[in-house]
Amino acid sequence: MSHASPLPAILVPVDGSECSNRALEIAATLIRLKRGKLEILHVTPVPPAYEKGVPIYSETASQVAMERDELRALAVPEGVTYEKHHRLGDPAQEILEFAVAKSVELIVMGTHGRKGLGRLLYGSVAEKVVRHAACPVLTYRAARSDTDTSSE
Repeated sequence: MSHASPLPAILVPVDGSECSNRALEIAATLIRLKRGKLEILHVTPVPPAYEKGVPIYSETASQVAMERDELRALAVPEGVTYEKHHRLGDPAQEILEFAVAKSVELIVMGTHGRKGLGRLLYGSVAEKVVRHAACPVLTYRAARSDTDTSSE
């Protein structure tokens, strides 16, 4: 007796940035080849106090509502099977947990390429996902617009 296997799935975390939009295009191309499904995930970061049960402020609630609307309006390339999801929490942790729960084969995500103080203060969601994901992760970073002079 044979069981139909579920469609192969690729997870694409999105945040409205150009990098994540480009990652979505790349993932759409890949999933068309595999005839699978895109799992599109947006995670709204929440204040640490909210995670501990402190009520969410109306400002944060309106931010969540706005981000859900943006996710609904997100254009997905034609001919792609997809499902959109929204979560609240730590973005890296939510992405990792979602990937396991959905048994995705690949995560395709944009990275902002933070350096210096920004990276120290905020860390890198993409870096955390790459380090801890149970599946391969493909990252996309836009070419630097400023003139980068590096010594060899």
